[in-house]
Amino acid sequence: MDKLRIIYMGTPDFAVESLRALLDKGCNVVAVVTVPDKPAGRGLKMRHSAVKEFALDRGLKLLQPEKLRDPLFLNELQALEPDLAIVVAFRMLPEVVWSLPRLGTFNLHGSLLPKYRGAAPINWAIINGDKTTGVTTFMLNHEIDCGDIIRRQTVDILPNDTAGVLHDKMMLVGAHLVVETVQDIAAGNINPLPQNETDACPAPKIFKQDCEIDWMQPLDNIFNKIRGLSPYPAAWCKFGDTTAKILDVTKITQAHSKPIGEMHIGDNQSIMVTVDGGFIQIIKLHVAGKKAMNSADYLKGNTLPQ
Repeated sequence: MDKLRIIYMGTPDFAVESLRALLDKGCNVVAVVTVPDKPAGRGLKMRHSAVKEFALDRGLKLLQPEKLRDPLFLNELQALEPDLAIVVAFRMLPEVVWSLPRLGTFNLHGSLLPKYRGAAPINWAIINGDKTTGVTTFMLNHEIDCGDIIRRQTVDILPNDTAGVLHDKMMLVGAHLVVETVQDIAAGNINPLPQNETDACPAPKIFKQDCEIDWMQPLDNIFNKIRGLSPYPAAWCKFGDTTAKILDVTKITQAHSKPIGEMHIGDNQSIMVTVDGGFIQIIKLHVAGKKAMNSADYLKGNTLPQ
């Protein structure tokens, strides 16, 4: 495995753990490819990706192409004589890139493919109320998330898991799966299998308008949506004359005859919302124009919108 010349491609924290695991196993990562630096924050300072920060710390060769079809970038890749490329949370690759390594390119995806193909598999698994999900390694081809499967590993979704919690669990499981996949490829011990199209379903990118809470929905639907969007991009609702992101909640299953969507103050100075099947207890929220805070702290200086 240490003889394979590997190019690693990734951007966020989720991709750092797999790169760390490969290096810890002695893999020969000859270059890391990540996005160009971008201005961010009020000062518009140039910000590095999480993968770049880690690559710099480990002294790895770093490539940050603006365009993946740039001849200079392709020449650099070719000169590295890669045996294998690995993609974790990066971007769609053109064939000229993924077909360049001698043994091809594989991707780590945050679902049990072919379920949840797309940009937001972790979020959609929780939003849809799934009890299990997982990670998959598969060979890249012309279609997004449709390549032949190498390995899969199941991950349980616990009743109160948020997208953030599940992300961190899958990040660790995925890192082990990436290493195991490289070991299999190095040993010539893989038999990639086509995906079963009858089981396919999408996990499209989530936009702000998709995150609005409909308090008329059943209790479980609302609870799953809020935790499936927490901490990012965050479910939100109308809050008087403004809006509030709802960051942390619990659910209380209870029959009642109260008006649906009504907000009132509950035990322990919590904000309660009446819904079909019970109550959503808001633990933490971020009202527009204010800092994020626990509902009890919010109520110390504010009244609930009518």
